[in-house]
Amino acid sequence: MTEDCGKKFTDFLRIVARLRAADGCPWDRKQTPQSLKTYLIEEAHELLEALDSKNSQHVREELGDLLFLIVLLNQLHQEKSLFTMDEVLAGISEKMIRRHPHVFGNETSASDEELRKQWQAIKQDEKSAGDGEQTPFSSIPKTLPGLRRAQRVSERAARAGFEWPDPDMVFAKLAEELAELREAMAASSSQAVFEELGDVLFTVVNICRLSGNNAEEALNNTTEKFIGRFNRMEHDLKQVGSSTAIADSPTLLRLWQAAKELPAK
Repeated sequence: MTEDCGKKFTDFLRIVARLRAADGCPWDRKQTPQSLKTYLIEEAHELLEALDSKNSQHVREELGDLLFLIVLLNQLHQEKSLFTMDEVLAGISEKMIRRHPHVFGNETSASDEELRKQWQAIKQDEKSAGDGEQTPFSSIPKTLPGLRRAQRVSERAARAGFEWPDPDMVFAKLAEELAELREAMAASSSQAVFEELGDVLFTVVNICRLSGNNAEEALNNTTEKFIGRFNRMEHDLKQVGSSTAIADSPTLLRLWQAAKELPAK
């Protein structure tokens, strides 16, 4: 990083402050920390899509959009004299140095597993110094997408020693949960179905974790496959003046199977 980069960042802070000035942008002036939550989620997901596209220019642009929201959030708090960007940068710098004693201190470099345990131990010490009782799950945001949060909770529980003795046992658990779901549906108990669906999903998340897969990404991948196949089927139906709304079941099944056999784009 050059001095010019530091100047650009300082200039950007001034730009955002100007947008918030009395004669600034009406949209920026009316924003609050709460109103920006939706935009933060959207921009973070746009960045994820850019990363998946492997388009570096797109990634650069989305990083800038996310940075704008971060700086704007800082500006909102700074205006209330709650904290400044100087404090934000100092805090994260101190944290990174503290959590990497093998880089900035006298600790020797260890294996990935030892480094992970060291990181978690330092984090736990930091949390213990704060208020309230801490658990292995305290730092997992409740606002994470359901599958991602479930996998993080499952990972933390396993690290704490609460793990399946035999990975095959989780498949037996899945069969058990599916049987209970069938019973709940047969009894037409909406609350029981709701509970059992959650149990089934959580068990599947454990299978993802044990197999080294990310549940959120696995489901997104399947969703994309479904969309692609459905669109191909719709295209084929339009060629003969039909649609999924009026085609009969055998036709839909035949076209769906044909779409499945086509190579993924």
